[in-house]
Parts: sequence; structure tokens; C-alpha cells
Amino acid sequence: MLNGKHIILGITGGIAAYKSALLVRLLIKRGAEVQVVMTPSAKEFITPVTLSALTGKPVVSEFFTANTGEWHSHVDLGLWADAMVIAPATACTIGKMANGVADNMLVTTYLSAKAPVFVAPAMDLDMMAHPSTTRNLELLRSYGNHIIEPAAGELASHLVGRGRMEEPENIVRVLEDFFTVSSRLAGKKVMITAGPTYERIDPVRFIGNFSTGKMGYALADAAARAGADVTVVSGPVSVRPEESSVKVVAVESARQMADSCTEIFPQADIAIMCAAVADYAPAVAYDRKLKRESSESMTLELHRNPDIAAMLGKIKRDDQMLVGFALETDSEEFNARRKMESKNLDMIVLNSLAVPGAGFATDTNAVSVFFADGRPTADIPLMSKADVARNIISLL
Repeated sequence: MLNGKHIILGITGGIAAYKSALLVRLLIKRGAEVQVVMTPSAKEFITPVTLSALTGKPVVSEFFTANTGEWHSHVDLGLWADAMVIAPATACTIGKMANGVADNMLVTTYLSAKAPVFVAPAMDLDMMAHPSTTRNLELLRSYGNHIIEPAAGELASHLVGRGRMEEPENIVRVLEDFFTVSSRLAGKKVMITAGPTYERIDPVRFIGNFSTGKMGYALADAAARAGADVTVVSGPVSVRPEESSVKVVAVESARQMADSCTEIFPQADIAIMCAAVADYAPAVAYDRKLKRESSESMTLELHRNPDIAAMLGKIKRDDQMLVGFALETDSEEFNARRKMESKNLDMIVLNSLAVPGAGFATDTNAVSVFFADGRPTADIPLMSKADVARNIISLL
């Protein structure tokens, strides 16, 4: 999938820069054309001569060539690239990228890039864990950048912890996965449900749940970045898609969501049912606020809401894919697989509240994905919801 791709490799001043030579070699072996852009301090760790010999191109580091005055256009580079990879990305460069400090050729190229950007952090464990680094990486994610999470292991300080740049082979695999998904989802219509539903009791009270919509919107952004035409049918949430191409259909109740989904689904190639839909709704929604003083107790009669995934499973065509989500607290795999079969799903994503940092109202998640065609279970460990979403979209 990298054959003929134009890749900008940004190299910053960290000890992991020695791995860049192998990364260049792997990219070129897969048919990519690589242009290296280095920060001045990166040249203290690996020479431009080495990288130029591997790429067959002069390395770009300064805004112009000192002896000839030849201008290096960061704008032209940004337009040329199919992807930009910054590996290693030091805390300094991550901070500059996050805050638009365009004082070197690498950051100005990044700010001009029209293509997807992949960032592979590399630093000591305390720097990696510092709140400023965490904030800057979250900012980069919010801009639509792909963060290739660092590994844990022995670091340059001889301490052991999280901060090792991901190995070049795995960085190449991330790029290949991205372009594979992009080629397969280009032009596909994807419908995603997100957030909770609110079932009104009266004008000021409702039955709902703790869903924030973060996972559904992360899936929408990941699918849009992979080239899909994405529509989100969303319950009441405060989050918004980062990708401007994502269309949002706002609903409140389960029945409203069901109506929108049944209207949109026949035109969709893929539907991902990520919303936390209320199972029951009050039989009567009062048009005036119920007064507490009128009674010592209250009894609500609840009626079952439509099962939207099951409804779509009954009308799903052979050329459509239907993906469900399950949140279980016991017999997790058994219940998830049973739902997949009974609702005619092609895939089901299992969330578990037993994993700290996963589930509702968090920025991270850990899931297991089961397939109706018998493929082995895919376990996605705890990581940002943006990265979980990218992995789920890859599995499609």
C-alpha cells in the first residue's frame, strides 16, 4: 500500500534518531518516495549524508541553502506529501507543533501539510508523563494527527518505562494499515450512532445514561479520515466531530434515533451502532413538570424501546456491514456473541466496565472485537479512544 506514496520523514533531536535510517530503508523497500526534513539538533544524532544516501534526495533542514541562497519551500513539500511522519518526535518539537511555534523547517512543513500526519514520540519516562506533554499530545490528536504511542522499555537514561519510540517496522505497519483502510473506505457511506438517548418523563426530567458520545465521534472522525462519507446519528452530547466532512443528525429519544437510522441505513455501506440507547421509556411523557409535593412516591410505567440494531439486522443486505457495541458486566464474551448472532451483526465490539480507564466518560478505552465469520478475536488494549477507533475502522 506504500508503493508510489510520497512520505515526508521529520527527524528531531533525540537519541532515537538512529532508528530513522532503518525506517527510511523500510519505507523505500515498500516503494515509497521519502523526503527527510531534519531539525538542526537532529543532525547531532544522525548525519544528513547517511539519510541522503538512503533516500537519494538531499536532506532539508534549513529554510535556504547557505552558499546558493536556494529557498526550500515548506508549502511545496506540504502539497507533495501523501503522509508526514515525525519519528522521533521529541517533547520540544511536540510542544512547537501543538502551539504553532514555526521556528524551523520541520514545524513549518508540518503546519503546511495537507496530508495525514503521524507522530511517534520518543523521550524519557518522566518527560512522557509530564502534564504538558500529555496536554500537547491531546492537542495534536484534536487537530487530527495520528499519535503512534511509544513503547515501554529501557530508555537512554537507563531507566525503564514508557517513552521508547515505536520500532520502525511497527511505524511502517501503521502507515500500511492507514492506506489500506483509506483505499477500501474511499467513497463508502458509513452511518454511526453515538451518545445516549434521553427518554422524557416531563419537560425537565428524563431517563438516560452516562454515555458522552466520545467513542462514537472518534469512530466518525477515523472513518472520515479513511475517506468515507460519514453520517452520525447522535443523541444529546457536548462533543463535536473534528472532521468537517462528518454530517450530524441530532436526535433525543430512542424512537427518534430508530426513525433516523431506518431512513439512512438503506443507503449506507456500513453501519456502526455505538450509541448507548435506553432500553425503556416512560409510557407517558407529561407536558408539565411533576410536582414533588403532590405525592410521597412516584411510580413510572416503562415500555420497551425499539432494538435499533436488531431492526437493521432484519433488513440488512448482503452488500452491507452492520457493527454492534455491547457493554456487559458478566458473562461478557457469551453475551456479546449471543447479541451478534441474534441481531445479524457482522462484528460486535465488547466494552468492559471491569477495565479501569475504559467505558463511559473517559478519554481511553479497551475493547474486544468478535466477528461473525469466525475470525479470531481482536483485543485492543487500553489506549485513547481516537486510537481505539482507528483500530476498529482498520478491522472493517
